[in-house]
Amino acid sequence: MKAILRFFKKELMLTLSLLAAVIALIITPPTKKLLTDIDWRTLGTLLMMLCVLEGFKQENVLRPVVKLAGGIKKMTLMTLFLIFGVFFTSMFVTNDVSLIIFVPLTILLFRSGGKEKYILPVISMQNIAAIRGSMLTPFGSPQNLFLYGRSGVNAGHFMLHMLPLSALSAVLLVGFTFFLYRKEPKEEISAEGAAAPWLPERKHLRIIYTVLFVLILTVIVTRTTFWYVAVGIVLATILIVDRRLFLKVDYVLIITFLCFFIFSSSIAGNAAISSFLSRAVAGREYWWAIGLSQLISNVPASIVLYPFTQNFAGLIYGADTAGLCSLIGSLASVINYRIYVREYPGNGGKFIKTFTFVSWAFFAIVVVPGLLLSYWPFF
Repeated sequence: MKAILRFFKKELMLTLSLLAAVIALIITPPTKKLLTDIDWRTLGTLLMMLCVLEGFKQENVLRPVVKLAGGIKKMTLMTLFLIFGVFFTSMFVTNDVSLIIFVPLTILLFRSGGKEKYILPVISMQNIAAIRGSMLTPFGSPQNLFLYGRSGVNAGHFMLHMLPLSALSAVLLVGFTFFLYRKEPKEEISAEGAAAPWLPERKHLRIIYTVLFVLILTVIVTRTTFWYVAVGIVLATILIVDRRLFLKVDYVLIITFLCFFIFSSSIAGNAAISSFLSRAVAGREYWWAIGLSQLISNVPASIVLYPFTQNFAGLIYGADTAGLCSLIGSLASVINYRIYVREYPGNGGKFIKTFTFVSWAFFAIVVVPGLLLSYWPFF
């Protein structure tokens, strides 16, 4: 029993999500509809990505990127490289995937260079970069994909409306970076030894994991309905070539996501709550999207609020801003948290403190421009 209690104390986000799911199921008893409401595609994609990127880590597949970044000598330049690596890749491979790729890389480089004190503020800015970079494109985040599909506008029109906030965020991230190193603007780092050598006898595994990674990206970008086939291919391949890898995968993150999906589906399925939303949301979409996302995250909040929305711009700007307020605001932030606490067990509170400070500082600057832009008709 003590071991179980220690586990749940250590896995704070899992504990909170599990409690939320249980409470929601008490409020709204489960039905068969719950099984279809759960986003199995997202869970399957997350499982594939966690498996393959664990293989990347084990086989040093990202060695060329590590070497490239390790050759940068200035902390400001390396930080900008890592932040905008997230910012731009999130536009095409989604915000959660970009964090899964770049946050471990950041931890590796800063550890190697003896700059661990900067890890928390930098990965907090990477979190912002993922949220604000992904908002530009229709497929940068799950909520964008959902709302884009309902909007009926073309991709160019959609991106035109999202460009001002995304561009403003890019400028602010540069400013935040230089503010971080304001006391030592020319601070140097030496992380050339961070790239571990490739073992010739493991070359086949590096090739296999690279091919699987391309397969996953193809599934994400094309949004194919046969994603479950890709899950089967990835898991079967790893089972054959490197089955011990399954022992290292972060299953806690997947269970946490599952609990949040159960919570959001149960709350949305409650007739009394739906009736209340139909009266309260219209005209206040921006603030409702931000607020509700702090309870059920921005993806399910977008799905819940869409039927009651009159101002589409307010809904999408609010959903894409919500992740700056708390970990729960965007499930991409939960991924960031999990990556950090796996490397630094017991430091979850420290992460939340830094994350909240940096994110709220950014939120305070962009929340009013987002509100003003919400009056720009989307249609």
